[in-house]
Amino acid sequence: MTTLAFDDDGVDVVYEGTEFRLEKALVEEATEKSYYDVTDHEVLKIVAEQPNLQGEPRRIGDILD
Repeated sequence: MTTLAFDDDGVDVVYEGTEFRLEKALVEEATEKSYYDVTDHEVLKIVAEQPNLQGEPRRIGDILD
């Protein structure tokens, strides 16, 4: 299972028991979008080869509101 915790500077990730951080600039570079317009599903696709995408994607900007 993958856990994502968003803040204004990036994403704290726990993936298969490993904790790491994706900085805001890295997420923007990987998606070619503004950080706040990136969805949680897009972040999961950065982290995992075959992510388990459940539910509707949510924009980081909406998550942080």
